[in-house]
Amino acid sequence: MKIEDIEYTADGVRMVGMLAVDESRTGKRPGVLVCHEGGGLMDHPRNVAKRLAGLGFVAFAMDYYGDGKPLADISQAMTYIGAWMADPTGIRVRAGAALEVLKAQPQTDPDRLAAIGYCFGGTTALELARGGAELKAVVGFHSGLGTARPQDAANIKGKVLTAIGADDPIIPAEQRIAFEQEMTQAGVDWRMHVYGGAGHSFTNPDIGRLNRPGFAYHASSDQRSWVAMLDLFDEVFGKVA
Repeated sequence: MKIEDIEYTADGVRMVGMLAVDESRTGKRPGVLVCHEGGGLMDHPRNVAKRLAGLGFVAFAMDYYGDGKPLADISQAMTYIGAWMADPTGIRVRAGAALEVLKAQPQTDPDRLAAIGYCFGGTTALELARGGAELKAVVGFHSGLGTARPQDAANIKGKVLTAIGADDPIIPAEQRIAFEQEMTQAGVDWRMHVYGGAGHSFTNPDIGRLNRPGFAYHASSDQRSWVAMLDLFDEVFGKVA
């Protein structure tokens, strides 16, 4: 397994993402962009990238804050996220630059690309798709579903999956309904899985450290949503050898 930090520039900022690829496999293979949670590029997205590489994908865990490090103060996240929710141009640019890094890898098939993300990383993947990126699949795990530009859903080229906890305090039922309407009106091939008993960040085993109400790891939903993602990848990419 090759694990490599890659420096790149996006939106005028020095970024450092992590590439994971199994070099024992030959030939071009699908590439998956992994977008981190609001706290920054931590162990969770890095481990997801490694896991995907072990299944035969080329995975790049992107950075959208800078220097490839978690935020020193988690409260800083809302400053960034609030600005990007008001105007998604910046986060689309940052995600687009990371996608170009993934496409540039010699093992990546540039015609078979996906973006996945967690929490605001899921929002990032969705905004990348709304911006018209050439993605076959987009997956958001406990991702914010709202956008300042719902009309841009018409630009989505791939199939969309969102995995949401029914008890998520950040993504209420009204937001899910608005997203359903947005996707349907745009003619997107979309699906949403809602998991009973799951709250926010249900895929992250370390989330309990924040000690925030409604934020908790939920093992069964983590496993089920991972399988749902792989099913979608099989659908759009075929089996990866």
